[in-house]
Amino acid sequence: MSRTIKRRVLILVENLPSPFDRRVWQEATTLHDNGYVVSIICPTGKGYEKEYEVIDGIHIYRYRLPFEAEGARGYLIEYSVALFHTFRLAWKVQFSQGFDVVHACNPPDLLFLIGGFFKLFMRKKFLFDHHDINPELYEAKFGRRDFFYKLLVLFERWTFKTADVSIATNESYKRIAIDRGGMNPAKVFVVRSGPKLDRLRILPPKQELKCGRKYLVGYVGVMGAQEGIDLLLQSARYLIKDLGRSDVHFGLVGGGTSLEEMKRLAIDLGISDFVTFTGRVPDQALLEMLNTADICVNPDVANEMNDKSTMNKIMEYMALGKPIVQFDLTEGRVSAEQASLYASKNDPHDMAKKILHLLDDPELCKQMGELGRNRVKNELEWQYEVPKLLAAYNAILAE
Repeated sequence: MSRTIKRRVLILVENLPSPFDRRVWQEATTLHDNGYVVSIICPTGKGYEKEYEVIDGIHIYRYRLPFEAEGARGYLIEYSVALFHTFRLAWKVQFSQGFDVVHACNPPDLLFLIGGFFKLFMRKKFLFDHHDINPELYEAKFGRRDFFYKLLVLFERWTFKTADVSIATNESYKRIAIDRGGMNPAKVFVVRSGPKLDRLRILPPKQELKCGRKYLVGYVGVMGAQEGIDLLLQSARYLIKDLGRSDVHFGLVGGGTSLEEMKRLAIDLGISDFVTFTGRVPDQALLEMLNTADICVNPDVANEMNDKSTMNKIMEYMALGKPIVQFDLTEGRVSAEQASLYASKNDPHDMAKKILHLLDDPELCKQMGELGRNRVKNELEWQYEVPKLLAAYNAILAE
């Protein structure tokens, strides 16, 4: 009687805990559903403090980071601690579930050290899942291309050189893997971060979230420097103070290193009564805010990083049938197409005018919302990315 040999995967992720990281969790559950034994190593986080647990058949090993890094020194400490614990726990997985493939999700672009070790000494395969373009991310955070920028380019290239196969989230990232990373195009697979409609449910609006106002503008995402929350708040101030629209409230969902700074900025701009900062919240609260929103916004700063990156929030807005306003970025247009209006790059006044244009045209809002949801249902939902992920694994295991 023949016995099916189950393939085993170890996923490494440093910046978010599982299952909170939606892309990683969708990949993990997809692999599990297709017969793989899946283990994940990741940091702890709010609501995810257990150092080991099994969720939906997936083994999750977590470690504690000393703090959320800011600045070059902070990142050096954070990544050093993360690498130590990831390497330690990888051996624990090796002697429990075992693994055939190391699936490393950046940032940072240092996980090739672990993947390369197990590839060289244990004959494991190494798959690189390219989530962020870290040289551009560094430039976006610190505004310079110095020694550390060049070092990140080098780490990125070494990561691609170590990988047997890489996964890109869009065509822009695929070009980087080939042109800057030197990868064989046949070994680069585009797997977009499509939403799952069974999670992004359409719910009745909760009018109390509008705080007594007629309209709600919704945002979900990280509160960080490159996310442009300061530009969004400047848009809100222009809309409320200069254009005289006191009938609009802003609901901002998400946590991050800039959250307290953005709260202070709202006070300084005199609009704190018109803005709700929820911090990081469970899915239910996030869905309630987005379902109540009349339109949703993406104020990501126009820079090299954001221009080439696919933002999950765009497709989440579309999945819920919400019209969008965002700055004019390459991959933002690829994702949203006609479901969004595009403001001039980094121009908060133009963003405010685009928001106002949508709020005053409910028929256009309805049309754009329907276009976005249909695009997700017919093209962008995660089910359409599953064959691409499995193709990447077939390629790496066929070698």
